[in-house]
Amino acid sequence: MKYLVTGVAGFIGSSIAQALLDDGHEIVGLDNLNAYYDVALKQERLHRLQSNDAFRFHKMNIADHESLLALPDRDSIDRVIHLAAQAGVRYSLENPFAYAESNMTGHLAVLEFCRRAAKAPLLIYASSSSVYGDDAVAPFSEDANVDRPVSLYAATKRADELMSQAYAKLYDIRQIGVRFFTVYGPWGRPDMAYWSFTDRILRGETIRVFNGGKMKRDFTFISDAIAGLKAIATKRATFVEGELAHKLYNIGHNQPVTLMDFISTIEESTGQKARMALEPMQPGDVTETCADISRMQSDYGYEPAVSLKEGIGQFVDWFTTQRVAAGPAMRRF
Repeated sequence: MKYLVTGVAGFIGSSIAQALLDDGHEIVGLDNLNAYYDVALKQERLHRLQSNDAFRFHKMNIADHESLLALPDRDSIDRVIHLAAQAGVRYSLENPFAYAESNMTGHLAVLEFCRRAAKAPLLIYASSSSVYGDDAVAPFSEDANVDRPVSLYAATKRADELMSQAYAKLYDIRQIGVRFFTVYGPWGRPDMAYWSFTDRILRGETIRVFNGGKMKRDFTFISDAIAGLKAIATKRATFVEGELAHKLYNIGHNQPVTLMDFISTIEESTGQKARMALEPMQPGDVTETCADISRMQSDYGYEPAVSLKEGIGQFVDWFTTQRVAAGPAMRRF
C-alpha cells in the first residue's frame, strides 16, 4: 500500500515508516523539521529512510492546509498515519500557540486532506495517554471520561479526538486514534526523562525528580509501540455498520513502574548512581499512567514484549555507543 506519514522525521514517525518500508510498502513522508529539539537528530532519522527508493520526503508544515491539499500524491494514498504534532506537556506552558497551530489546525488540515482524497484513505492518528488527566482509574480504559485535561497539550489531543469524531459522523471518514503511553527507546526524544536522566547520570550531573519521585508511568518500548501501530496500519479496519467509523485504542505496556524504580533501572544499566534533587509536582503532570490494552489485544493480538530493564538497556547501549557511529551531527547529543 501507499502510506502518507506525517511527522516522519519524529521518533515514532520514522520508526513506523521504516517498518512499513521493510515490508515493501511505499511511504510519502511529511515533516516541518521544527527546532523543538535539535534538528540534527531528525535529519539523521530521515537519512536512514532516504536510502530506500520507496520513500519520498516533502518538507511541509501540515497546518498549511493549502499546501497539504496540493500534495501531488493526494489521490493515490491508501492510508494516512498522522503523527505530526507539537509534543511535550511542559513546553505547552511556554509556547501555547505552537500547540494550537500544530496539534489542532494541523489535525484539521489532515482531516480535510482525507475528506477530499480520491481513495477515502483510512486515517490513523496519534492521540496521547495525557488525555486521561488525573481522574481516570487505573488501568485506563478507552471508555473512561476524558473531559478534564490538566495540560494544554492534553486538551489539544482531546480536541483532535473530538474533531475526528465529528468528521466521522459528518463525512463517514474512517479513523482510528491511538493513545500512546510514554514511548521510549533508541533514536528517541532528548526532551523525555529517560534520555535526559541517562545523559545527566553519565555526566555526573543532578537530575530533577518531581513530586518527590511519587509518580508511576506506563513505559512502552518503541518496538512494542510500532508492532501495535503497524498492526492497525496494515490490517483491514472493521467498523460496525450503522455505528460511527471512529475507534480509539491504547498502546502501552500495562505494567507501570514508580519513578524511583525507573531511575534505579537507568542506574543499573549505566553502572552509575544518580544524584537527585527532589522537587514539587510540576503543572500539567499527572501522578500515574496505566494502559488498559485489552481492546488492542482482542482486536489486533497486541502483546508488549520488552521489559523496562531490557528496553532501558537497549537505549543506554545505543546512547553510549551506536549514536557515536551515526555521524558527526549526532555526536553532540
